[in-house]
Amino acid sequence: MRKVTMSLLAAAAALASVPASAQVWRLLPSVRNEIQSDINQLRNQIQRAQQRRTISPREATGLRRQALTVQRNYNRYARNGLSLGEVRALEAQVNTVRRRLRLERRDWDRRRG
Repeated sequence: MRKVTMSLLAAAAALASVPASAQVWRLLPSVRNEIQSDINQLRNQIQRAQQRRTISPREATGLRRQALTVQRNYNRYARNGLSLGEVRALEAQVNTVRRRLRLERRDWDRRRG
């Protein structure tokens, strides 16, 4: 028992001596849930904008396609666990689609682009 305890202490000391930059970034489950929630909200906002006729069906199709790309990227990244860089990339993609939705609502031309 004493040998096991000593080896565990030695392993813990070795891990503690690793520099902070080399340690693995741990993703909290709440972060993953927030990203998935953002993607779902984005889809709902696109659907609502089309129902209210603030964007055309063609504009909605393009935005849905972009939201689907974000969802696919999320699914692909989440298979092996999300890294900090992947979380940032997903957040940037969600923000880009949100920005495009906002611009499409405000252009009042009901045309894509």
